[in-house]
Amino acid sequence: MQINNLTLIAILVTCLLFTACSDDDDPKDIVRETRMEVSSETGVMYALFDDKQEHPIECMLVKTEESPDQWVPMAFGTIEGFTYERGHEYYLSVRKTILANPPADAYNCTYSLLKILSDRLVVEPEIPVDKEITSLDDIEYQALCPFDKYAINNLYIVNSEGMIRYADGHKMPGYDAARIYIEDVLPKDNSNWVKFHSVPYMAIYSYVASPLSDEIRLVRNESSGPMFKNVVPENEYHHIVNNMTSGEEIQYVMVLANVSKLGLQKVQFSIRKE
Repeated sequence: MQINNLTLIAILVTCLLFTACSDDDDPKDIVRETRMEVSSETGVMYALFDDKQEHPIECMLVKTEESPDQWVPMAFGTIEGFTYERGHEYYLSVRKTILANPPADAYNCTYSLLKILSDRLVVEPEIPVDKEITSLDDIEYQALCPFDKYAINNLYIVNSEGMIRYADGHKMPGYDAARIYIEDVLPKDNSNWVKFHSVPYMAIYSYVASPLSDEIRLVRNESSGPMFKNVVPENEYHHIVNNMTSGEEIQYVMVLANVSKLGLQKVQFSIRKE
């Protein structure tokens, strides 16, 4: 059977109309801008399929337009382009995408940062300790600890102008902005890798033993480590800058601790006067 040009055009038009109708019937992602408040404190959540809640995970706490009166747990890294720092309170503009066909093993929404509308460092009150800690021997440890999960730089060099450098010569930010970075170095082939990345093994606090003081202080670590000024308070820093002689070196000891203030691992670093 021969098909003339008019018939062929009619068939093509019908196919296009059918395709257009089919596309319109397909579900579409819903994308919109929304605002989100992020708490300076963290919470605990569980993985999507952890029905027995056996593996708690530290997470952010957020208030959204859908839950303006309730803090809702949200995993770190959920908001693309946003890095959370413990102790900071944020107000964000984010792009929320409700997926028409979400993966079976994931949530039905994705988020990406549009703008940080506000970022405020919340000054935390003194951290209470349940038992009196007068020496490092008083610290109770979490089961299976200490183990070599964390590492820090072990030498900082300070000159008479107060400039701080790493041992390799790289300059650190000024005293008020410098940080002691805590690096997670536990290899993934460790048989306890999953267990050691649950909340009880996260370094939330640090007990600090100073060579210039008899007291044991407890400081809060942010997501990447404590601020240098919290570990080495201003009076001790001034002593290092103004009173130590060239080449003199002192050593600080930190016992990393979890959210329950149980010890995880002892680390130490030295400060040398240039």
